[in-house]
Amino acid sequence: MSGKSQSGLEKTLGKKEMLILSFGAMIGWGWIILTGDWVQDGGPIGAVTAFLIGGFVVCIVAVIYSELASSMPLVGGEHVYSLRALGPIGSFVCTWAIIFGYVTVAAFEAVALPSAMAFIVPGFNTFPLWSVAGEPVYATWILVGVLGTVGVTYLNYIGIKIAAQFQIIMTLVIAFAGVVLIAGAVTSGQPSPDSSFGAGTAGILAVVLMTPFMFVGFDVIPQSAEEADIPPRTLGLLILLSVGMAALFYIAVIWGSSRALPGAELVESPLPAAEAMAVLYDSQTIGQIMALAGVAGILTSWNAFIIGGSRALFALSESGMLPEFLSKVHPEYNTPSNAILLVGGLSVLAPFFGEQMLTWIVNAGGLGIVVAWFLVVVSFLVLRYREPEMERPYKVPAGLFVGVVAFITTAIFIFLYLPGGQSALLWPYEWLIVLGWCVLGIVLYLLSGDSEVETAEEVAEKVSALKDD
Repeated sequence: MSGKSQSGLEKTLGKKEMLILSFGAMIGWGWIILTGDWVQDGGPIGAVTAFLIGGFVVCIVAVIYSELASSMPLVGGEHVYSLRALGPIGSFVCTWAIIFGYVTVAAFEAVALPSAMAFIVPGFNTFPLWSVAGEPVYATWILVGVLGTVGVTYLNYIGIKIAAQFQIIMTLVIAFAGVVLIAGAVTSGQPSPDSSFGAGTAGILAVVLMTPFMFVGFDVIPQSAEEADIPPRTLGLLILLSVGMAALFYIAVIWGSSRALPGAELVESPLPAAEAMAVLYDSQTIGQIMALAGVAGILTSWNAFIIGGSRALFALSESGMLPEFLSKVHPEYNTPSNAILLVGGLSVLAPFFGEQMLTWIVNAGGLGIVVAWFLVVVSFLVLRYREPEMERPYKVPAGLFVGVVAFITTAIFIFLYLPGGQSALLWPYEWLIVLGWCVLGIVLYLLSGDSEVETAEEVAEKVSALKDD
């Protein structure tokens, strides 16, 4: 039975809504445009292998989230776990890092939507205004990006239940397109002429490096845990199920596309997955179904990350680490309205920087995501050591071993983003985005003034009160 959470948020999300929020967050726009690269670099079997490896790595992190989410089903996810384990400073760094990841994904979608329209609508790129890094910025891009941001932000502002229902509809569109692609691959596809493992180990590793960020979004479940009207153990299991569903979807798209065209031809298309659909059914119109599924993917990911980012901002504010106005709950809609407006306001800036912004914000935001994952894993290990008797409705088997493996894996991914790493951020653009976010965090933290910062003991008391309800 739904009601109000301790924070005043509305407990309206059931198992179906939570699962689809998470799955829809992971299935964004990337698979539509990157399928060709995956098949060309890794080969059909190699790319599938890479996603099995990447899915396994993400599952290790997700299973840790599952235990923590079931133990502390409070709004804010990472914020709650790191506050209880690492204290206020560690919690602020962890939560601000994951908010950075969420905001950059929301900003990515604000650019991806006009990018998709440019692929679908002939002559869309009109009225060039200025250039950024040599790429023209069109008035049509800004108009569509801004209108899309306003629409998705408003949808979240007026209630999470409405946002979740929208997520279900868009996810069904994506699932339908995936089923049509697989059906075409089975009935009309041919075995790929490409080498099964593409460029060998190097090619497979290149695909593996992309996979963790294709799975970002499962942590929307713990972010909105306090709005879920389901048992804590079920909350943890839904995280694992959503990651498994996303892995199956990506593998199906790779396999289906590889049976339509060789990797070299897929890469030449601006929309490889849509081109594969068109070839399998010998119809450009059918191919547009996949393109529309990509637009649906943009909207599901966008929607979910505004939910996740706003809840994390709300939690930090409620704990006294950000200005108090960010923890305001709308009296009618029961949503963290000001936090939602801040995420929407930040992401609306992205279309003004044009298509080049797609790469910059994804790479910069990726660093924030892996830093947050790393600190969640550290929190898991600290709590297992310091609070072995803490109630854990879902408990990770071989927890110490899993935690150590996750610690090493996430640390490696952080290293890849640093100078000298394989995915090192670009100076000055990407590092300036990171530094700008750090400065914004410091400013907002200082603006929180004399607010009393929540302690680990108070988190424990909140969890205890939640279980007594």
